[in-house]
Amino acid sequence: MHERRIPEWLRHAPVPSVRDFGILAGLEAVVRGTLISVFPLIIYRALGDAGLVSASYFAVGVLSLIAGLMVPALVRLVPRRWAYSLGALMFVLSAGFAIEGSPASVLAALALNTMAAVTTFVCFNAYVLDYIARVELGRCETSRMFYSALGWTAGPMTGVLLLEVWAPAPFLISAAAALVMLAAFWWMRMGNGKQIARARGPASSPLKYLPRFLEQPRLVTGWLFAVIRSSGWWIYVVYLPIFAIEKGLGQELGGILLSITNGCLFAAPLLQRWVQRHSIRMAVRTGFLTVTLCFGAAAALQGWPALSVALLMAGSAALILLDICGGLPFLMAVKPSERTEMSAVYSSYRDISGIVTPGAAWLVLMVSPLAGIFAAGAGAMAFAALLAGKLHPRLGRNRAAALPADDPLPAQ
Repeated sequence: MHERRIPEWLRHAPVPSVRDFGILAGLEAVVRGTLISVFPLIIYRALGDAGLVSASYFAVGVLSLIAGLMVPALVRLVPRRWAYSLGALMFVLSAGFAIEGSPASVLAALALNTMAAVTTFVCFNAYVLDYIARVELGRCETSRMFYSALGWTAGPMTGVLLLEVWAPAPFLISAAAALVMLAAFWWMRMGNGKQIARARGPASSPLKYLPRFLEQPRLVTGWLFAVIRSSGWWIYVVYLPIFAIEKGLGQELGGILLSITNGCLFAAPLLQRWVQRHSIRMAVRTGFLTVTLCFGAAAALQGWPALSVALLMAGSAALILLDICGGLPFLMAVKPSERTEMSAVYSSYRDISGIVTPGAAWLVLMVSPLAGIFAAGAGAMAFAALLAGKLHPRLGRNRAAALPADDPLPAQ
């Protein structure tokens, strides 16, 4: 009797590749990028007061921080694939609340969207650490940025334009992209990640693994890089447009510059090749020093607003470089047995920067004009550059040398 063999791809699920993770990141960029400029508009329309809008974002930031720290406990209760799926479905539910349009629904939409982002981000990073070798982490980060470029470049402007044509349109696009992202995730068959050891005892709480994080200086340093880099983006995205309006440069300038800057994500492979030829320490330090000089000069030259804006835009190009290589010191220092927990800690950088940056800006504005925020940002970047000088001088150099120099994004 003829023996029928089960196909290899059914018996053994293929290992997710660098390109697979890039595709997932690109789909999430469409989900979030389409609404990043829409949410502030609909929240302001719903509440009618800028102070209430700021308070809402602050509260959502705190909620998101708590949610991110609780994801590891969720993953111990349910398989990671279901946690990621829950995050994707929260994107869809968020869009539904936003379409309803009442003030309570809009706030619920913002909260769900933020919690969905942090949930998928924690799971995504844990999967990367499971399936991508250390020598491939740099290329994986570059792939993520490259595939995300279109969503973050076209999404913000498209979302705002569609909002004026037909209000539900951007939310329907975002929800559809979230469902495609979920389908792609299941098609890639990532499962629950690699199991290092069966969990013993009850699920870990944030209070148990945060001290473990604080005991590892390399992880703390990598996390600080992420917080300070994210604060730089807050300054560029939120306060540059306000500066342009105050100086009479037009209300559209901030959005135009953000689109141009996000377009630089397409140059991620070229930037990664530069990182490959040098050490990660040099790349991270160069990025933070460049932002320091650009933001500091923009503050000093505020009397020439067009020049200040140009300097801020140059600094944003260095932030793109930091987006590519700034997370590698953290990722390379994570122990395999702590992937999910430390991914949750790492994801908190966005919430922390979203809480700290507006608060610090409010204090600065009490004693200086708006350009003082650029100077404060330069000070934070200078501190990060000093920290970067303590990284190992050969971090990433030998590993990067093993990668093919002529193919930054090879086919998988």
